[in-house]
Amino acid sequence: MRAMKLDPDTCYKAVASHDRRFDGRFFVGVSSTGVYCRPICAVRTPKRENCTFYDTAAAAEKQGFRPCLRCRPELAPGELAPGHGLADLSGRLAQAAATLIDEGFMADAGVAGLAARIGITERHLRRLFDAQFGVSVLEYAQTQRLLLAKRLLTDTGLTVTDVAHAAGFGSVRRFNDVLKTRYGLTPMAMRKRAADNVADELVFELGYRPPMAWAAFLQFLGVRAVEGIEQLGDGTYARTLAIDSGGRTHLGWLRLEHVARRHVIKVTLSGSLAHVIPQALGRVRRLCDLGCRPDVVDQHLGPLAAEAPGMRLPGAVDGFEIAVRAVVGQVISVKHARTLLGRLAERHGLPLAQPTPALRFTFPDAAALVAVPPEALREIGIPLGKGRAIHAIAARVAAGELKLEPNAAPEDTMARLREVEGVGDWTAQYVAMRALGWPDAFPGTDYVLRKVLGVATVRGMNQHVAQWAPWRAYAAIHLWRRHEEHKADKPDKPERDDKTRDTP
Repeated sequence: MRAMKLDPDTCYKAVASHDRRFDGRFFVGVSSTGVYCRPICAVRTPKRENCTFYDTAAAAEKQGFRPCLRCRPELAPGELAPGHGLADLSGRLAQAAATLIDEGFMADAGVAGLAARIGITERHLRRLFDAQFGVSVLEYAQTQRLLLAKRLLTDTGLTVTDVAHAAGFGSVRRFNDVLKTRYGLTPMAMRKRAADNVADELVFELGYRPPMAWAAFLQFLGVRAVEGIEQLGDGTYARTLAIDSGGRTHLGWLRLEHVARRHVIKVTLSGSLAHVIPQALGRVRRLCDLGCRPDVVDQHLGPLAAEAPGMRLPGAVDGFEIAVRAVVGQVISVKHARTLLGRLAERHGLPLAQPTPALRFTFPDAAALVAVPPEALREIGIPLGKGRAIHAIAARVAAGELKLEPNAAPEDTMARLREVEGVGDWTAQYVAMRALGWPDAFPGTDYVLRKVLGVATVRGMNQHVAQWAPWRAYAAIHLWRRHEEHKADKPDKPERDDKTRDTP
């Protein structure tokens, strides 16, 4: 087993204090009980000599430990997205692979497909994955499938057959055998209580490391919410979702609610997403930046973060959608951009089978917009130049030439975006912030950011914000929040890109 990144004595102190800052960063195996726990587990603190520490749940299970039924390791916050503090390339690649596994990628592909997705050979993936996590790719994937199945059995009313397939097992028999071998339990023995979920809704909880500036996070999403695909209300956020898996597109919706006392985000999914639960939960983690270490980010930003400690970097459920939003939003008000995006989604998105008044259709994907000529977008008010940029990005994404997701290389992705006519640095940086989750992206040409900071030139802006690297994207979110809170009833001001076409 590879050495722990954290000192064992430090880990034990975290366990003894139930320090939430370490939740999800490691797990503790307890030899006297044979189970492994999160550092925040409420049981009596085990003796030091009975504790061993592991970076991942898979590493703990490899040593024969079973997951604790009280603190439930499957509910621990995830690791940071690739690029959040991982200095070496091997670490970023391994974390990218782990994130894809967590989001159900291997339900439709094997190790070779996973290696191809992140752009390395299968042999190299196996080697760096073992070096980073101390387990093989298949061992890690097996643990994630079991932990998901455990969650579905505990938290939902899905049948055992549906649980087995949703968790990625090829058959119920295979699921039963693995569960019995690894945990010594049958599915029905694990399902201790009747689930509260109704047939058409699935409810989960995703943990985070406190604090969480939920109100400020909702404000950011609310200002940019698009009618027909998003809804804000009573401290909740809801939106439609389209996920491709198993040769078909699954349409549905999700609703998010903050449960502050338990430090979790309550996630409600429509029943139509039952077969793509890992993918849906993965998108929620990216959207809400649940791998964030607010103690590290806020300390680095200092006074800038004091008004909203725990502010997350709002991500995306779909990177292509963010790119389209960025292009449409160039040099026009946010309100005007929302109107155009709503028309685009209504005309070219997919309708939900069971829509609500607020959630009626999904945002169109790249394949759908490739089929729409730029001239047709003019009919809904999108200028021809922006339509051509959208069409060019859609063609590259649909062909697999451009990946707008957290495991994509940020500098290379931004360079490819800038090659598209009508896409400047503002657009590329904004996409890197939200679609790639890149923490150091910063749209320095942004009109609002320059106004708030009182900086007249791009060079001056770059010099000023250097103090916030490598968390400049979080700084931008705080500065936008400050502007939105203080502008009151003043008219919207344009967000400008000095390399885009003129406003119509």
